[in-house]
Amino acid sequence: MKSRWSERDAKAMTRHLATQDVSRDLSLRIYSTRLLGREAQLVLHGGGNTSVKTTAKDLFGKPVDVLCVKGSGWDMSEIEPAGLPAVRLDPILQLRHLNILSDEDLVNVQRLNLLNANSPNPSVETLLHAFLPHQFVDHTHANAVLSITNQPDSPALAREVWGERMGLVPYIMPGFALAKAAADVFDQDPTVEGLILLNHGIFTFGSTARESYERMITAVTVAEARLARRRKRVFARARLPRSIIPVTEVAPIVRGACALSEVDGRHLRLIAKFRTSPEILRYVNGKDLARYSQVGVITPDHTIRTKNTPLLLPPPVAGQVDRFAAAVNEAVDRFVARYHAYFAHNNARSTDSKQELDPMPRVVLVPGVGLFGLGPSSGAATVAADIAEATVLAITNAEAIGRYVCVSEADLFDIEYWSLEQAKLGRGEEAPLARHVVVVTGGGSGIGAATATAFAAQGAEVALLDINRQAVSAIAATIGGGALAIECDVTDQTSVRNAFDTVCEAFGGIDIVVSNAGAVWQGRVGDVDDTMLRQSFELNFFAHQQVAQTSVSIMKTQGTGGVLLFNTSKQAINPGRDFGPYGLPKTATLALMRQYALDHGGDGIRANAVNADRIRTGLMNDGMIAARATARGVGEQKYMSGNLLGREVTTEDVAQAFVHLALARKTTAAVVTVDGGNIAAALR
Repeated sequence: MKSRWSERDAKAMTRHLATQDVSRDLSLRIYSTRLLGREAQLVLHGGGNTSVKTTAKDLFGKPVDVLCVKGSGWDMSEIEPAGLPAVRLDPILQLRHLNILSDEDLVNVQRLNLLNANSPNPSVETLLHAFLPHQFVDHTHANAVLSITNQPDSPALAREVWGERMGLVPYIMPGFALAKAAADVFDQDPTVEGLILLNHGIFTFGSTARESYERMITAVTVAEARLARRRKRVFARARLPRSIIPVTEVAPIVRGACALSEVDGRHLRLIAKFRTSPEILRYVNGKDLARYSQVGVITPDHTIRTKNTPLLLPPPVAGQVDRFAAAVNEAVDRFVARYHAYFAHNNARSTDSKQELDPMPRVVLVPGVGLFGLGPSSGAATVAADIAEATVLAITNAEAIGRYVCVSEADLFDIEYWSLEQAKLGRGEEAPLARHVVVVTGGGSGIGAATATAFAAQGAEVALLDINRQAVSAIAATIGGGALAIECDVTDQTSVRNAFDTVCEAFGGIDIVVSNAGAVWQGRVGDVDDTMLRQSFELNFFAHQQVAQTSVSIMKTQGTGGVLLFNTSKQAINPGRDFGPYGLPKTATLALMRQYALDHGGDGIRANAVNADRIRTGLMNDGMIAARATARGVGEQKYMSGNLLGREVTTEDVAQAFVHLALARKTTAAVVTVDGGNIAAALR
């Protein structure tokens, strides 16, 4: 690992933050913290922490000695001054004289000594940073260090690797006890450049930000060098089938099996992120996978995001989808049963009774395919997948020089159910459509773009499909949050299948589909030629069938129900003069919706439609609006608001109707009219 320190960049950061009245010490702390946070081999997604001892002014303008330490919830790679809250140092240092300090008292005393009461909670390892005398202190969970320390003979191996340059601290759960133990180890030899926390991570320190940072890089580099020497061959390959089920079919099976069923028939879904690489395949294809993958997490900090062990699945043999699906469900049932037993056993020894967490796995290993990270959101699933990849690397290296071990099950339980660790996840009330994957066709403009935006605002993971790659990419970028843009011609069956495969690989499956793409063909139905009519039917009817049919196949594989939503237009109810080529296929699509509701209600799949009128979109553009207004002998605004309410209807209004139907859990075969009031288009 190489140092990325740049004096030019460090000075630039200092100058930039000086405009925000940030001190030089804190500016350099922010600079070096970002350097550490951007190394995936050091920390991942909020892991690790840093600090600087400096001075700040209190409310009266008086200088106060403070410890600026990473706040809970902040990611080192993007940290800002607010992410390093200042805690009065002297009261914190006094805590070392205590013999016992409860977690509640620890949190209380840290918050009481914040200079700004609105700051985030300081790191759970604040005391360890405080008790070390150095001005700058860094802490990471470097993969290379964990490969060395997660060994049966880790103290001896650590001495071989680092000699006397680093102090060794036995595994102790983070908090007051660990802080005191680490400080005691340092006191025994104040010449050390850092501390190796066995089965946990590494601390380095120094009188400058650069010294502390580069000591971290040096210590990790030494570990990497040892891992490169005297390696043995690992992971003898298991016997695998010659042909396997593709990941696009595996993903919905896994996602459906890992959805937690609730008493009212709802499913607590998870989003799935797929990963594969030569390294991952060597790992999951190993014949001893059931041994080394089930030992436990490489650092206890990971357990709140991945649980202690991954779910193991059998290889998915091509041509045996049903058998594989049954095996997946059985494997999930066994995993859940083991988790219940793990919780009951460890909860019984706890001094305070815990409430069991969701028992579903967060990492799934599939021989011949790769791995999945699971989570309640795309972001959480990505975190789980990233940690799983880091685990693959760390265990591979650990096995190459010895045998991978980790802390005890009891220790892992204590971390997983530690309130201070759970607080890092910042759980709150979920948005109505969190955990749902929504696909919107025609998502590059108009109603489709507005609908995708509306679903994302309700917490859904959104995939936008459109024939215009540039347009749909721009809308997805505007939505943000991992919205997926896919070029797709909905009239082409292969294009539709490929698009839905992409969604399954990105999110694990599909829950709601808004079949919206369409175009207008006009003319008197008796005068139009067959070519025009067939083109309109291809896009305005058959494309809806292809999208719905593909969606239902995935939804049935998941076994968690789903929602089909169709844009049928008021033309399906109230035909317009000279609009037959457009209205006829829309009428057929309305019948298609009802048929899906009838045929697949037993699968928990609902089908509903929205018919809207006079919406400014790419279909109803300025030219068409002007022409229709002229034909009616009214102004454009009068034409657009020519309804019972006298109000123009927008794409956002239509989008909200789609969201409403998605949330209406006991509504199917329904049509919601969004036109401001048109009696001729009202259903009877």
